[in-house]
Amino acid sequence: MIGVLIIAHAPLASALAQCASHVYACDPSRAESKLRVLDVPAGADVAAYGTTARALLAEVDDGAGVLVLTDAFGATPGNIAAQLSNPPRVSVVAGVNLPMLLRALCYRDGKLADLVDKAIAGGMQGVMQVVTTPVQNQNSRPTGDDHARVQDHQ
Repeated sequence: MIGVLIIAHAPLASALAQCASHVYACDPSRAESKLRVLDVPAGADVAAYGTTARALLAEVDDGAGVLVLTDAFGATPGNIAAQLSNPPRVSVVAGVNLPMLLRALCYRDGKLADLVDKAIAGGMQGVMQVVTTPVQNQNSRPTGDDHARVQDHQ
């Protein structure tokens, strides 16, 4: 399974992992999850955090590759992540958001290059303008009149 390492401004990396845990009802911090996070505080020593990042990378690298997700290209966390880039074994993607992370966690059984494409697509597709609409209840099923209306529109 491809490992995932999130490197972001504190506390974003941990928050994203906690959100993934909420969405998937699991604990992404478990060793077998192959997901690690590195929250980088303001004024962080790039060299010291680089050493920590390499250690976390080693924890999730079982030979299938590692996807490193970072928040902002050119910022300290992004610079730390960039030092880890080693294609085709380690790929780094900047601009991490929750849809990107969720997509990355769902498709880790293939090739790293394919996972990079899926993660970027998930991140881009998760960014959209939202307009006012009625609240959607995906758990409800049409009954009675609702079912008839669904039939009429088909």
